[in-house]
Amino acid sequence: MKKLSVGLGEAEGFFAQGRRVSRAADRGASIPETFTVTFEDPEDLAQILTRARIGVFRAVKAEPASITTIASRLHRDRSAVKRDVDALREAGLVTVETVTNAGHGTHKIVRATATRVDLRVSIA
Repeated sequence: MKKLSVGLGEAEGFFAQGRRVSRAADRGASIPETFTVTFEDPEDLAQILTRARIGVFRAVKAEPASITTIASRLHRDRSAVKRDVDALREAGLVTVETVTNAGHGTHKIVRATATRVDLRVSIA
């Protein structure tokens, strides 16, 4: 992801987005895979969007990989990347899939939740 959009969100914005997607579907237009995460408290968003976690998300977005591979690519400690992946997964920004190795065992692959992820904050 080259662009990260963070904005204020309200229920009306959510429903307006739903109407836009519905209209596009009715026209037979291609609908981009989008995942929206809305935070009720800006502090929650600030805890998720650390510089390190944004780096992990971008790495996974560019190429899904194991935690070990991501850590190697980012020149970071594996345990720190694992903590970041766990936080991103809990927020719904990435998924972790168990894949069977050819011949034996399994390994886990971290993937971005969607081709586009929108983050919104609702400030009451």
